[in-house]
Amino acid sequence: MESKIDKGLKRELKTKQLTMIAMGCAIGTGLFLGSGLAISTAGPGVLISYAFGAFIVLLLMGCLAEMTVAHPTSGSFGLIAEKYIHPMAGYLVRYSYWIANVLAVGVEVSAIAVYMKYWFPSVPGMVWILLFGAVLIYVNATSVHTFATFEYWFSMIKISAIIGFILLGAYVLFGSSGPANIGPENFTNDGGFLPFGFKGVWIAIFISLFSFLGTELIAVTAGEAKDPDVAVPKALKATVFRLSTFYVLTLGIMLMIVPWKQAGIDKSPFVKVMEILNIPGASGIMNFIILTAALSAMNSQLYASTRMVFSLSQARFAPAVFGKVNSKGVPLFALAVSAVGIIVAAVVSAVFPGTSYAFMMGISMFGAIFTWLMVFISHLFFRKMWEKSGGRKLPVRMLGFPYLTVLGAVLLVSLMITTWFTPFKILLQFGIPWLVFLTVVYFFFHKKRVDAAAQQDMMMKD
Repeated sequence: MESKIDKGLKRELKTKQLTMIAMGCAIGTGLFLGSGLAISTAGPGVLISYAFGAFIVLLLMGCLAEMTVAHPTSGSFGLIAEKYIHPMAGYLVRYSYWIANVLAVGVEVSAIAVYMKYWFPSVPGMVWILLFGAVLIYVNATSVHTFATFEYWFSMIKISAIIGFILLGAYVLFGSSGPANIGPENFTNDGGFLPFGFKGVWIAIFISLFSFLGTELIAVTAGEAKDPDVAVPKALKATVFRLSTFYVLTLGIMLMIVPWKQAGIDKSPFVKVMEILNIPGASGIMNFIILTAALSAMNSQLYASTRMVFSLSQARFAPAVFGKVNSKGVPLFALAVSAVGIIVAAVVSAVFPGTSYAFMMGISMFGAIFTWLMVFISHLFFRKMWEKSGGRKLPVRMLGFPYLTVLGAVLLVSLMITTWFTPFKILLQFGIPWLVFLTVVYFFFHKKRVDAAAQQDMMMKD
């Protein structure tokens, strides 16, 4: 049965496509480049950080799976927050998640221009921004099936590269007479396993979460999933398990080959591994893989931002035109407004690279983590109201309710507060004013309409 909220969208996505879309969004430049920052922050203890980050994501996916199966819509966590907490909560979540994806794609498309200079140093970066932006806008405008097909193969390239890296690293470490000074002893060299103590591990947990951002996209795609009761829980479990395994194995092998003090952010740790192993054409190979990672993440984030605008329109928090779809089930106007934001973000980052990057990433990071936090809070309200209203027995339920749900929320709040005392304080510096701005807009433009609609619903019930 088609949801009234998602009227016009096509249910064409299969489990394997949902999994690949989420993994494609999560496996971006954060793993290929950002892993160096995490390693330099925690040392070998980064393995604990990523394992802990995976635990938080596991809790999140448990809550999200249960609620998404109950409400398989493109609005996802935004609709759920609106329905079970308050309309304002749904409004804040949707707009925060939308701006997070729009700005994140702006950063990705700007990075693509840098990667292309490796092969075409004389071509202006804006050419690549416009070219790849146009291609991915076209992919998203064609149909959800076309989008999913492109994302599936984008993700396959990245995942194949990671698996190849793991196999190659394992062979060099354990199956051949590789270079000297590599092996498990690198876990404890240069200051031991925890050179920066628990503080370094804790800060790196926050960094690790950005390697997992994008897994929640499965919930956004639920409005276009063929059989959400089966597809969504399976895709969520598969995504968390595969990402956790890939990240921990990859970082473990990387740390055994590259001494952690050399794993900075000046160059991808993957490239450094290949250089140490004397892999021919290492730079070119890794540049292609990182380019693919950026395109894949951009593709998924463009999809997510489009569906959030569509959902905002359906909830009447955005103009009605953004809720219209074409004959192929694509909300073209929502795609257009998201694409405009992407182009603006790319231009701004190209013209003012020193200041805009921090701003864009600060808002993007806050929006994503705020969304995760609201998922945990929404679940506390959802479970009680669902059972009280006599809702159907769901095929998947979050274990340890309410304790594990509360634990997930507390951990995220703690990590967010911690950022104020780290180089990541920009997250709160821009995130809090962003919420204040949205709140003011809500009370001036939406509150009266929402209250009137609520009163009308009560009168109809009476």
